[in-house]
Amino acid sequence: MLGPVQLEAIQRAAGPGNMSTERATLWTYGMDNSRRHALPDAVVYASDHAQVRAVVQACFTHRIPLTARGRGTGTTGATVPIHGGVVLSFERMSRILEVNPEDRLMVVEPGVTNGEVQDAAREHGFFWPPDPTSSAFCTVGGNLAYNSAGPRAVKYGTVRDNVLALRAISGDGRDFRTGTRTTKGVVGYDLTRLLVGSEGTLAIITEATLRLTPLPEAIRTARALYRDMQSAADAVARLMAQPVTPCALEFIDGAAMDMIRGHTDADLPVHARAMLMIEVDGPAACLEPALASIRAAAGVDGLLEWREARDAAEVQTLWATRKALSPALRKVAPKKINEDVVVPVSRIPALIGGLEKLSAAHAIPIINFGHAGNGNIHVNLLLDPDAPGAWERAHACLDEVFALVLELGGTLSGEHGVGLEKRDFIDRELGDTALDLMRQIRTVFDPAGILNADKTLPLTGGLSAPLSGQASAS
Repeated sequence: MLGPVQLEAIQRAAGPGNMSTERATLWTYGMDNSRRHALPDAVVYASDHAQVRAVVQACFTHRIPLTARGRGTGTTGATVPIHGGVVLSFERMSRILEVNPEDRLMVVEPGVTNGEVQDAAREHGFFWPPDPTSSAFCTVGGNLAYNSAGPRAVKYGTVRDNVLALRAISGDGRDFRTGTRTTKGVVGYDLTRLLVGSEGTLAIITEATLRLTPLPEAIRTARALYRDMQSAADAVARLMAQPVTPCALEFIDGAAMDMIRGHTDADLPVHARAMLMIEVDGPAACLEPALASIRAAAGVDGLLEWREARDAAEVQTLWATRKALSPALRKVAPKKINEDVVVPVSRIPALIGGLEKLSAAHAIPIINFGHAGNGNIHVNLLLDPDAPGAWERAHACLDEVFALVLELGGTLSGEHGVGLEKRDFIDRELGDTALDLMRQIRTVFDPAGILNADKTLPLTGGLSAPLSGQASAS
């Protein structure tokens, strides 16, 4: 628990009306979209760069844990304040500071939502490529923290590829800028890409300069159904090897299709065991030959059906099947475990085959879907947490899932981050030297260890001592 002197220092730094210690408020800000919860001692509402710097400096001086937070849509517990202290919420820092079509950039505060960025960019004929499923609600700050990308990453890259510059504050209260307003620049080390994906463990970002992309003149949508996973994977490999790069290449497996059939009126043949949703964008005059190239690449042995949308209504019809999956999953298994692993595209069949075996061995249904073009598969373990032994079986299965992913040359997280949920697994992927260097980098940025302590990197010897009294967790 924070003492009176500490709370007074934070209140003074936060300014009038910008801090709460009311228990109901603390409860709300103690959770994210994971199952974890811990009470902070105070919630501070960020208002501008100077105020944030004052709050960080006060936390550094008094060794108070500090957890930055957007809208809490993350699934890994990264914004859960496990050591209590201060939650710094950016929901009020939601201004779009500049839109510059000539230089193809936008400058924003971290609390602006992804959807608001898209709306503002669209008015000028542009878009920001990162498009997570939660874009209507998630913030740019959260996108930066997790490097959350979405379907368009297959063509346009991740958040790291679409941020030009940042303004930030280190853990000891020093402000600094990274990057440039230009698309070229090699002066100094690339701190921008280092901060993106660091989950608030290195610095607090207060401003981001986003790289915008012109809206395509036209988009074409198609759906391909396959008799088995191997056929679909062969198609994905061919699609990614030909000159036309899809702007979306989404995949769901046979188990997911079975679930959709049971909960919607989706038009899916019972013998189809894999589905690809494909979109192509670009100049209208070029889309017919581009789609022809895509169609030819998708036409492998095992293709059961190819459908192209000719108008907006047909686009909605084709996407209806994919969009029906998440509601069906919430209905069947509201407490599912959702992981987002990545494997090389060529190893997707081996991953799905291995997951089917693990599902049978542990008696846990597993549903798979995701971004096939870059091998980012969302693995959903469906379980009834009230069933005897369900959690034990699920965690044993998850352990083997991660082992399988690494065996296939993959990585344990594509866009959900690490947080707490994967923290104790990543030493399997990263060597001792790399982890040691990362810990040293973290100490340089955050010498007192106040920023999102004990997240992202494995602990070196059990749970570290609370910085100022760990809040109760549930």
